[in-house]
Amino acid sequence: MTLIRGYFFLFIFFISPVILKAQEQINKRSSLYGFTGFSGANLRQFNEMLSERGLSSMQNRYRSYGLGYQARINDFLVGFELSQHQSKASDFDDFEIRYRTSRALFNVGYSLTEEGKFQLIHYMSLGVGYLNFEMLPAKNNQNLETFLLEPKEGFILRENNIHRGTKYFGDFLTEIGFHLSYDFDLPGRKEAVEIIAKAGYSFSPFEGKWQMNGLSFDNTQAGAFLRVGAGISLPDRNFFYKDASIGVSFIRGIHFRKPDAFNSELIKLGYSPLEGKPSNWGLRILGETDGLLYGIDVFNSALEGQANSFQSQTLNSLRIYGNAGVKFFQLKNFAIGAMGGIGYGNIRYTLSQIEKPDFPELFEQRNFDGYLRSSGLMAKPEVIFEYGIPITKRNLFDVVLSASAGYELALGNYRLGELSMAKFLSGPMVGFSVGVRP
Repeated sequence: MTLIRGYFFLFIFFISPVILKAQEQINKRSSLYGFTGFSGANLRQFNEMLSERGLSSMQNRYRSYGLGYQARINDFLVGFELSQHQSKASDFDDFEIRYRTSRALFNVGYSLTEEGKFQLIHYMSLGVGYLNFEMLPAKNNQNLETFLLEPKEGFILRENNIHRGTKYFGDFLTEIGFHLSYDFDLPGRKEAVEIIAKAGYSFSPFEGKWQMNGLSFDNTQAGAFLRVGAGISLPDRNFFYKDASIGVSFIRGIHFRKPDAFNSELIKLGYSPLEGKPSNWGLRILGETDGLLYGIDVFNSALEGQANSFQSQTLNSLRIYGNAGVKFFQLKNFAIGAMGGIGYGNIRYTLSQIEKPDFPELFEQRNFDGYLRSSGLMAKPEVIFEYGIPITKRNLFDVVLSASAGYELALGNYRLGELSMAKFLSGPMVGFSVGVRP
């Protein structure tokens, strides 16, 4: 709960200039969008180690994928972005070396244009991140028993390991740049299609925070970037205060399935079972127009523990849903709706040696950890109950409390080795969230 509370207080802090200007005429605008782009990062120390061994350096470029929310009140902007950044793989013998990072960032900014179809915004971001650096075989092991008997396939290094749970996100990250967008009106709709472009620079402000096993990986979180994307916007000229808005919430979800079949395999081969039920932290962006609901959910479900005296283990699943539905009941600030979602899911199991040497010995020995992964489609029907609490007499925005109940259905086998994990991923879930809506 600490993470959500901290983010909420940051939001209130940054929106306070808007509240202080509440006597002026209020212009509102909210939007959700997705983006992709590229940036560059030279892993200097690691590349120097490769060069000393007569090996080629890793490629400097990495690609970004992300999801964002933006709310503008008058000329002030607040928002939130969740993104993943993936390097290209570099081949070494039968191994692939790659890294990926995830970032959760709050955006604050100021619009350099008046409300209209074109937006030019100068912004900065503050947030936290995660880093995964790995050297693993190019092909996954196809047999679970063989994997558990000989799991040491390569090495995996993780800083702020969100495979153990989203609450492990950490270490301060910043970004500064410009956000441009242009609206294309949809005939007969209050929404507009928004085309965006972003340019700027991201970095970790404190040197040495992303150091693992004797080498610095700070540059995985840095670099000049260019991103493009598209989304849905509710501009001021189309804004109907009671029946059109887009809000953002942080979700705490609980699942009611245990990995019993997987635990049986672990016990049979001498490992400790994974205890408890998976839980998650996530992000929900939810729009409403005339009772029509639409939006995106992203959440990360995790189990973790000791496998034995010298190995740790995680069982993790990321889910991304596109949602659509209706609000069929509303009484003052209380409402009930129903939504259906379809999207992407994965299941990831990591068996990792707790103690590993520093570089360059780690690179020479190399066989310490193992990793299994599978992915597919997911579906999720749910019922949502929400209550909005208006903030200030001018109703600049609502604090929205909500609860939901639904059922997740895996539309694939999700095999780890030859073992299907679809039954584990399918089942009832409940969620509780707190957020804001202009």
